[in-house]
Amino acid sequence: MRDMSEPQRPARNVLGGSLIICSVDPMTGFFRDGCCNTGPTDRGSHTVCAVMTDEFLSFSKHAGNDLSTPIPDYGFRGLKPGDRWCLCALRWQEALKSDRAPKVVLAATHEGALEHLELSDLKKFAVDLN
Repeated sequence: MRDMSEPQRPARNVLGGSLIICSVDPMTGFFRDGCCNTGPTDRGSHTVCAVMTDEFLSFSKHAGNDLSTPIPDYGFRGLKPGDRWCLCALRWQEALKSDRAPKVVLAATHEGALEHLELSDLKKFAVDLN
């Protein structure tokens, strides 16, 4: 357990800046705080802020993770193209290898994604680079 008297380091994005919100509508993140924060209990590394596309949603559904179908009992409306969502880093990598990777928001993608992904790959799909 973390010593609460010790200041916690602010979350950083893959570019080294402060992690910004990925989405609050729909509410995303492993901790459902709108950010792609991660921690020891996040075994899937939900660190990539991705912009959903029909192509990716179809890919994810066929890979066993249906993100587009609503689940009202959990307050989940289902994702649609244009929604931002914190994806597991390895799922994004699978999509990349299958030419189905969605765009990413680098400023909202947690630096922990770099444990699984190359920054150069993420930059190719960035919506927030000039």
